[in-house]
Amino acid sequence: MSHKQAGGPPGESAADWCLYQLNGAAEFEVSEADIISTVEFNHTGELLATGDKGGRVVIFQREPESKNEPYNQGEYNVYSTFQSHEPEFDYLKSLEIEEKINKIKWLPQQNAAHSLLSTNDKTIKLWKITERDKRPEGYNLKDEEGKLKDLSTVTSLQVPVLKPMDLMVEVTPRRIFANGHTYHVNSISVNSDCETYMSADDLRINLWHLAITDRSFNIVDIKPANMEDLTEVITASEFHPHHCNLFVYSSSKGSLRLCDMRASALCDKHSKLYEEPEDPSNRSFFSEIISSVSDVKFSHSGRYMLTRDYLTVKVWDLNMETKPVETYQVHDYLRSKLCSLYENDCIFDKFECAWNGSDSVIMTGAYNNFFRMFDRNTKRDVTLEASRESSKPRAILKPRRVCVGGKRRKDDISVDSLDFTKKILHTAWHPTENIIAIAATNNLYIFQDKVNSEMH
Repeated sequence: MSHKQAGGPPGESAADWCLYQLNGAAEFEVSEADIISTVEFNHTGELLATGDKGGRVVIFQREPESKNEPYNQGEYNVYSTFQSHEPEFDYLKSLEIEEKINKIKWLPQQNAAHSLLSTNDKTIKLWKITERDKRPEGYNLKDEEGKLKDLSTVTSLQVPVLKPMDLMVEVTPRRIFANGHTYHVNSISVNSDCETYMSADDLRINLWHLAITDRSFNIVDIKPANMEDLTEVITASEFHPHHCNLFVYSSSKGSLRLCDMRASALCDKHSKLYEEPEDPSNRSFFSEIISSVSDVKFSHSGRYMLTRDYLTVKVWDLNMETKPVETYQVHDYLRSKLCSLYENDCIFDKFECAWNGSDSVIMTGAYNNFFRMFDRNTKRDVTLEASRESSKPRAILKPRRVCVGGKRRKDDISVDSLDFTKKILHTAWHPTENIIAIAATNNLYIFQDKVNSEMH
């Protein structure tokens, strides 16, 4: 691995990443409610939303360029914070419904307002985010406090005027999509038609219209007549970025199914099945668990799909079902540790994956607050760390190495000293620039490549 790291646009030298911002308190005891559970850039990258286990959504806005404060340009500052979901109780099943935000998805912007969908295990909500910097004054029938005047006192008419005021960001719930899921919602995806979206739980996928809350169409149902015959569950799903009729869903058995909604109303019969035959020599008790796909993402071009399982990330070509075109080892050194990872439940951790804006680099998280990048063109890969101790602002991140045995180089970290409580599950990449957002417990790290940060 050379000094230059994965992450540059195609045809250019790779990126040198540096810490740009760190949001979140450095607490020894982190409250469960503050743990970040999802991270999502909007379509322009100007806004960044995080959801947490306490049901809150925090929206960050990128600061515009300023001649007076050139160093602050590009920083993401808190724009709005609101409580999206509250804890509920399902009295029919005697089950608590957590307020934890499982996923956030931005809708393409249609006007001055922004809109996003947020979901917990059961209920999806559509939020509208608007700005107000003017207020009307001089009403004829209301006084300054907004109370209606006595009509007998109104002797003349005046034209109300708009007066400037301090900027207010208002967040309002526009729609609540409830009662659509029996099982826990694991993913939502907005269609490229900008009118519909889908939500997936363990056994079913529903299609919703953004304007209609009281009904949805069930487009995938893998629930067997007898639950004892259940062999796999749906783990993630996503719409194709350009073709509104295509979507993919992944399963706990490691397969991907591409479905075409033009073929039939119920897409139980997939159009394409992507599955890699298992190597019999690698078969073990853990094979099925580690092959479960925790995330699937279409490339921006729509040509490829990126999947993450426990030990690898894979790139699949939509035109090739038999095997992935690329496989990258995320932390192969854990293969000998699967037994202890099973005992402490880490083997069930669900890591996400992300593409850069040009689909040339992929990113995913690991343990010990490490995250990995793989450059598809140069085949270089790098391990970086999101930590307060090793990240000085604007300093280039040093690549980290994990050694399994034998000779240890300086700064290498032993596989036995990895901290499995520190895990990077949620990551996001700016749609066009080399800016990444990494959630590490209750902290949000924003890294930029050195070139990007020096330009600002």
